[in-house]
Amino acid sequence: MQAEEIRKFALSLPATNEEPHFESASFRIKGKIFATLPTGGEYAHIFVADEQREMALAMYPEFIEQLVWGKKIWGVRVSLAKAKSAFVRTLLTGAWRRKAPKALLQHVR
Repeated sequence: MQAEEIRKFALSLPATNEEPHFESASFRIKGKIFATLPTGGEYAHIFVADEQREMALAMYPEFIEQLVWGKKIWGVRVSLAKAKSAFVRTLLTGAWRRKAPKALLQHVR
């Protein structure tokens, strides 16, 4: 999987935009970050709920690890070289849904 695939899919989600975030590209819904692409294009950081994170870690430990920042776990870090595209798209959709306003979710399946 390539960083450009992440970018293209993330931006296909309703009301999503891309903005810089420190040295990363961030994908946001109504100003809330749901994923980032750090410089270098080797990884994606996806801010999923705890349940989705634990499921992802159990299913794909070969390309998913916990995303730790400070003392908190924020989601998952995905190694793009090994990642399964369909599963990463599922994670991105889950992260997007978690941050999307309820009014928008009513119109999206």
